Amino acid sequence: MQHVRTGAERLVADPSLVPGERIGLITNPTGVLPDLTPTLEALLAAGAPIAALFGPEHGMRGTAQAGFSEHDATDPRTGLPVHDTHQISGPELDAVVSASGVDTLVFDIADVGTRFYTYIWTLYDLLMSAKRLGVRFAVLDRPNPLGGTVTEGPLLEPAFASFVGRAPLPIRHGKTAGELALGFDPGVSVVTMDGWRREMAFEDTGLPWVMPSVNMPTTDTALVYPGTGLFEGTTFSEGRGTTRPFELVGAPYADERYARELNALGLPGVRFREVSFTPTFQKHAGTVCHGVQLHVHDRPAFRPVLTGLSMLHLARALYPGDFAWWGPDLFMEHLWGSDTLTRCLDDGGDPRELCPDPGFPDGHLLYTSSRR
Repeated sequence: MQHVRTGAERLVADPSLVPGERIGLITNPTGVLPDLTPTLEALLAAGAPIAALFGPEHGMRGTAQAGFSEHDATDPRTGLPVHDTHQISGPELDAVVSASGVDTLVFDIADVGTRFYTYIWTLYDLLMSAKRLGVRFAVLDRPNPLGGTVTEGPLLEPAFASFVGRAPLPIRHGKTAGELALGFDPGVSVVTMDGWRREMAFEDTGLPWVMPSVNMPTTDTALVYPGTGLFEGTTFSEGRGTTRPFELVGAPYADERYARELNALGLPGVRFREVSFTPTFQKHAGTVCHGVQLHVHDRPAFRPVLTGLSMLHLARALYPGDFAWWGPDLFMEHLWGSDTLTRCLDDGGDPRELCPDPGFPDGHLLYTSSRR
């Protein structure tokens, strides 16, 4: 099978696609070529003038857990300075970019297709900084692993903007990083892919899956994440500290009814297996949790956000004395993009009514071979 040719692969073949005398590369372990050579190494070998590196959440080497990053450092293999950008924006980020001395920023990180995954907001913050400083910005485009023909979930309301959502996108946004960047700034440069079609599952691309972060081990994880990621804002474990994060969901107070009643809903494309598991860290660490594992048997039919809302609704209905919100203030509201979900569940409503199809976001589509 012929693989999709990524923007990184195209730039390595022709470094003139992105001009610059001092380039800053925004990357992490997903920044690789199809043979798994890091983009950084390939660009340096091709003569690209990389002068600095910038890391997102989890760090440039991907060693940090959710909500953390690696500190500023020197890359031991290249001697280049590494700047930590996680949770930095505005004037503070401007100072970091300005001090690096770069005249061009290049983004090469794989996204997972979900609004509350933070890499696209690292892109956003650095793009806004580049605009303020007069620094060129380019995106080396990569596939959206969830495809590009379906969107799902509500648009973010501006009042609930945060680092897990800066702009009004659906939860499952259906765009590539390059397309999102063009929506943030139509003047941005995108080194496009060759051969990607919107209906492609990641397995169709011929590209290797490299874990975007420590809790995103497989394409199956990415597929369920737009729905089960919402459990991060509850007292249910979303499976962190297990080998199947976001596919395993449960709590010490759950029981066999959860799997049975979820299966009775007949949700499209998915079945639920009753499981027990013991997280090794974070919520309920060292405590046996009872719940479900999601098994997606029909990927095109599966709707992760609808599934996640159904799971939340049933958890609240079955365990009203134990199920509760968890995390910093407004954490669930920031994940969902408004306060409609928490208000609905707190009032005893059915949150599945909050899952309209917002339609495919207008404009900035670079790959138009198939649209709904």
